[in-house]
Amino acid sequence: MRKNTKAIRRKSIFSAVRVILLVMTLLVVGLLLLVSTVGGRFGTAHQLTLDFIGPLQSGVTRTVSGLSSIKDDYIALWNIRAENKRLHVLVDKYLKELGEYREGYSTYLYLEKILEFKNKSKFELISARVVGKEPTYWYQTIIVDRGKKDDILEGMIALAPGGVVGQVIHVGEHYSKILLANAPSSAIDALIQKNRTRGILKGVGEKGYVLNYVLKNAEVSVGDQIVTAGIGGVFPAGVPLGRVSKILKKRRGMFQEIEVQPYIDFQKLEFVLIDPTDRQKILYSMGLSSKR
Repeated sequence: MRKNTKAIRRKSIFSAVRVILLVMTLLVVGLLLLVSTVGGRFGTAHQLTLDFIGPLQSGVTRTVSGLSSIKDDYIALWNIRAENKRLHVLVDKYLKELGEYREGYSTYLYLEKILEFKNKSKFELISARVVGKEPTYWYQTIIVDRGKKDDILEGMIALAPGGVVGQVIHVGEHYSKILLANAPSSAIDALIQKNRTRGILKGVGEKGYVLNYVLKNAEVSVGDQIVTAGIGGVFPAGVPLGRVSKILKKRRGMFQEIEVQPYIDFQKLEFVLIDPTDRQKILYSMGLSSKR
């Protein structure tokens, strides 16, 4: 108990001394300030006041200036952050609008080509939108939003500005299925446009086409145009199919191996044009059928 009492007394004494020193310091500072404000000659008191007050005023001024600068910097940083957020929102908005404008312009150019091709056709072609794809290897097909209600029949051909897309193989009331020309189950009578050399164009999926049954002595060059031969009453003559991309002549065999690059990008089809010419009746009149 005595030790605790002594410790408490010591703390009290130290606290009292601190208070007294603080009061004395304030009195001295007040006195010096008072002396500094009294007019008269610049004596010793004035000099002591100046020497004592000068550093204090300088320190206070620097501190206030520093705090003011920090405040200004903080406000400026806050404004920059707010402006940065606002600009990010605007950039996102404008990028979205730019994407929409680009998509709209691309669609416009695509539809413009479709319309130009449709106007040049001898028949009133029926436009159809691609609404589905069935990318199986043997039967690569697409689904379009035209059917029996639009007078679509099995056997009709589908075209695009680049040429042949394929042939209608199934028809529903509102939708139809088209077998793509590059499907491995597809075969088209074709010819090399420059010299009328005939062959059978077989689909090989993503690789395009292979032109079969062209004799080795036939003149073929890379870049030659391949078109429909118009035999069989299915495809009209002269419709573009693709161009020769590679030629291979083996030692054995009678025929060349000719690879053909399609004019149409089958992966990017959005619209097709169906030829409404009743080719189904033509096939039946010839004793043939388009059913596979």
